[in-house]
Amino acid sequence: MTHRKIFVTTALPYANAPFHIGHMMEYIQADIWVRHQRMQGHEVHFVGADDAHGAPIMIAAEKAGKTPQAFVAEIAAGRQQYLDGFHIAFDNWHSTDGPENHELAQDIYRALRKAGLITERSIEQFFDPVKNMFLPDRYIKGECPRCGAKDQYGDSCEVCGAVYSPTELKNPFSALTGATPVLKTSVHYFFQLSSQRCLDFLKEWTHSAGRLQPEVLNKISEWFAVDEHGHGGLADWDISRDAPYFGIRIPDTEDKYFYVWLDAPVGYLASLKNYFGKIGRDYDAFFADPTVEQIHFIGKDITYFHTLFWPAMLHFSGRKTPDHIYVHGFLQLSGEKMSKSRGTGLSPLKYLQLGMNAEWLRYYLAAKLNGRVEDVDFNPDDFVARVNSDLVGKYVNIASRAAGFLNKRFGGQVLPVAELPAADAAIHDQIVAAQPALCQLFNEREYGKALRDIMALADVVNGYTDENKPWELAKKPEQAERLHQVCSTLIRAFELLTRLLAPVLPATAASAAQFLNVRFERSIGPSQVERIGEFKHLLQRVDTKQLDELLAPPPAPKVVPGGEDIAPEIKIDDFTKVDLRIAKIVNAEAVEGSDKLLRLTLDVGEGRTRNVFSGIKSAYRPEDLIGKLTVMVANLAPRKMKFGVSEGMVLAASHADEKAEPGIFVLEPGLGAQPGMRVR
Repeated sequence: MTHRKIFVTTALPYANAPFHIGHMMEYIQADIWVRHQRMQGHEVHFVGADDAHGAPIMIAAEKAGKTPQAFVAEIAAGRQQYLDGFHIAFDNWHSTDGPENHELAQDIYRALRKAGLITERSIEQFFDPVKNMFLPDRYIKGECPRCGAKDQYGDSCEVCGAVYSPTELKNPFSALTGATPVLKTSVHYFFQLSSQRCLDFLKEWTHSAGRLQPEVLNKISEWFAVDEHGHGGLADWDISRDAPYFGIRIPDTEDKYFYVWLDAPVGYLASLKNYFGKIGRDYDAFFADPTVEQIHFIGKDITYFHTLFWPAMLHFSGRKTPDHIYVHGFLQLSGEKMSKSRGTGLSPLKYLQLGMNAEWLRYYLAAKLNGRVEDVDFNPDDFVARVNSDLVGKYVNIASRAAGFLNKRFGGQVLPVAELPAADAAIHDQIVAAQPALCQLFNEREYGKALRDIMALADVVNGYTDENKPWELAKKPEQAERLHQVCSTLIRAFELLTRLLAPVLPATAASAAQFLNVRFERSIGPSQVERIGEFKHLLQRVDTKQLDELLAPPPAPKVVPGGEDIAPEIKIDDFTKVDLRIAKIVNAEAVEGSDKLLRLTLDVGEGRTRNVFSGIKSAYRPEDLIGKLTVMVANLAPRKMKFGVSEGMVLAASHADEKAEPGIFVLEPGLGAQPGMRVR
């Protein structure tokens, strides 16, 4: 067997939110494949990273009052509980904001520029005059130019499905500030994907045998196609964004940054380089080895980037291109697309917090996955039936029926295959003979077929058990030898099945290995168990109450008694007497001697700061308020208090009983507001 050297990645999650169940499905698919390859004796390096750049993260961080780096670090800190919880064993987890990615992305760009594939063009795009930044499409809204639907995004209409450019919107406005955007010209950098060099390379690369799945190749052929009017085909790729932008600066520029989709896939290489730096491995020498395989597991929604931009970037910068890109479909719930807003999602963190066995989900998803680009359906009833029937009723049942008798009657000793009757040895040999074909199914990511065939073997073993009835043999002293033979056959079959299932059920396999006193280093080979230890139950059945709780929609917000009646009517003149201003919280600190007050230092755009005491200590930590914008009454007469003079009042919302749920909320204006602006 040829020894393989393989570099494996999954798509990088955007670092603006925790993992969702779609991430878990992809990671489980890749993790099973990686574990299987290692059990075939291959060298595999499995890495991931957070996709940390882009305007959405910059804006979300600003809204949260954090730097982009701090915002991303906070998201990254929550990753490991998911990975550990579902037994997903990345060798390394990094960030695209790491120094390795900055260096590699800039080197790739320089090489592409040297190759003559970078060009500059002036383009017109919408600019937010309040935010003072060019607006990405998702931050421009307006009326659809086709059907007139209001509040549509700058690239497509969710009502009629029309696709258009932001400049075609009617009555456009900035989703950040509400301001009317203006058209401004800016120089952008483009990667010439439409050049004949790129087209020739990509047509050859994509059609290389086995590199891409047939469905993916068919889709790519559509992207290459040009109609009789010259429409279609590949377009040059805008790889730059203007400051302000959280990303990697383009070399030899002052205010241009790489579009996040340029540096994000480079993060695959950066994570491997970071990992090799930790273990003392030569990164350059690894990629100089022509036998190294580079493999990516991705979702179907990012196929365009990974099958066109990414290989072209690598090839024309003088780097190795991917050997395989494995694309999978989406995960649905009972045939419907999951929706967090509709409460029809499946939270992986909630799954773990409920104490549900991670390997139930690993097995169920594996049983649904194959090598094609097909959506996977999570059906609750099927989940319960498949896990309880296959894992508990068929697989674990084999060991539980034999281990007790072996330990009590025969000191745990397992008879060698050579000492078993031919019919018993045939059970062992049948499973061994099936190993190569099953391993090939795992190689091809045909997990569903592999698990069906493994469970068919478990059916054969359980049929043997029912035929020989060890519980009946145990009642007859004269059948002791036969009992020993039957139980030895069962334990050896269980060991072989566990070897095959180990990539899918790593924790269960580890527990089984301890009980069997063996090491599961290879999938292929005869049984090795000689003497078993104490058997402990390996898997419980699915508790349907847990499943019901997992899938229950989030509770509706509580309606708390204590809402206040609307105050007596006032005239507009009364309202205008109150001067409400945007204020920035420059500092916040607890007030010594008070269990209710925080001392806020506010910038109201006056060239000085104000001191305000606010009774919000029960709801906020001082450090969480610093840097936020809020609204204050600026013309309230100063009030002398025990702890000092308060020069205004910060606005906050609560029920009449401030201790009632949901608590106190300091008012925060939308993005774009500035200290000193008046609230009208």
